[in-house]
This record gives sequence, structure tokens and C-alpha cells, in this order.
Amino acid sequence: MRTDDDFVNHIADRLATLPGVVAVSLGGSRAQGTHGPDSDWDFALYYRDHFDPASLRAVGWDGEISELGAWGGVFNGGAWLTVEGRAVDVHYRDLTVIEHERSEAEQGRFRWEPLAFHLAGIPSYLVVGELAVSRVLRGELPKPEFPAAMRTVAPPIWRRQADLTLRYARTAHAPHGRLTETAGALATAAMQTAHAVTAARGEWVTNEKRLLERAGLRDIDTLLAGMSPDPGMLADRIDSARELFEAACAREIGAPARG
Repeated sequence: MRTDDDFVNHIADRLATLPGVVAVSLGGSRAQGTHGPDSDWDFALYYRDHFDPASLRAVGWDGEISELGAWGGVFNGGAWLTVEGRAVDVHYRDLTVIEHERSEAEQGRFRWEPLAFHLAGIPSYLVVGELAVSRVLRGELPKPEFPAAMRTVAPPIWRRQADLTLRYARTAHAPHGRLTETAGALATAAMQTAHAVTAARGEWVTNEKRLLERAGLRDIDTLLAGMSPDPGMLADRIDSARELFEAACAREIGAPARG
């Protein structure tokens, strides 16, 4: 079996030869040194304006390979593969799109988009953040700084989303004893608050896997544990979550946003 370094070079060399690919990077925990022995391998292939996924299928690696845009929004598309017994993800990244999102982010503008496996969805600046935290393997890519304007603009937007999520749970779900809906709202609001905290720090976020730890919000687990359908308990847990979130924001940002 290839060593990790040999494996990375093997994948990077093969992706770099695909028509239209101008750069290849390694992302995720493998690039940041936080991986475990079972962590998958996250690669991104960068192209400009056009890439044909058929060329990736022609390589012959086992797995599912999407069309462009199949994963929606800025996240675009990609592949879930097994290569030499290792789990490999490949993301399609259009440099024209990324340059636009980088320009928008530098002016303090972004969009929220839903994305599978992400409770809070993602900001459109996520694809810019990928450049900052990934390791370039082939070609050349920029290393953007977190925009100063985004540190001001993004936190109140994320906090507002969290506030609305909690308020809706408090009025629409808790009084009816809807345990699952209330628990889901608490988890979603926790992630939204974590985005606010990390944006205030000027930290890029590329997924939710360790987001609560980074934002100091792991105590939400205690609130979720032992919940029951009792309306009074659900209301109390929502109120306690609000206090937790406001304390986290106060440490990084200032007074809580209310609408």
C-alpha cells in the first residue's frame, strides 16, 4: 500500500491531468492536521468556467461522480470515491465563481445556502475559505485573508438567524410538546451562533464537524440531554440555550442582537 504522501501525490497527479483542471488542493482535516486514522481524503479540482465530469469517470475509480451543479449553489458538485481502499472526496470548484464570491466577501456581502449534512447551511464565502485552509498540491491558488468587512457584517446576520430559529421553536413547537422539532431547532441555532462567533474572530469555516467546539458551544449537549415532550421543559431548554448563545456572542462580539 502507498504511504500517505505517495497516495496524495498519486491522486493529485491524476486529477491535475484532467482536461480543464488548473489546480488541485488537499482540504479538510488532512490539510489541517486534525485527522484521525479513519478520516477521509478531501481533494478539490479547480477549473475555469468548464469541466466535464466524464473525464473523472474515465479514470475508473469506484464511487459516485456527480454532474456540475448537482450539489447545489456554490458547493457545485463532486465525487465520493474509494481509491485503493481509502475514502476520497473530490469537489469541483470553478475559479470564476470563487473570484466573484471573494470580491463579494471583501465588500461584506454573502448569501446563505442550504447544503446536505449542514444543519445551518453554508455561507457563500465558504468556497473562499477553502482556499485559505487547504494545501495546494498542483498549480497555483490564492490564500485569502478573512475580509475585515465580513467580520462586521456576518455576525449579526448569523445571530439574527439563530434568534429567529429559537423564537419559532418557542412559539410553534415547545407549547405543543414537539420534542424532535425543538431539539432540531436548538441544534440548528447552535450552529448559526457558532458561525457568528467564528466570523467575528475572522476565522474561516468550511464545515460543521468541529464548529461547536471552536465556538465554545459544546455545552449545548447538556441542554439536549434528557429532554422530554413536556412543554414547560422544552420552553426552559430554549431559554437556557438562548442564554448560552448570548454569552458566547458577548465574549466575541458584544451585546446580543434582538429583533
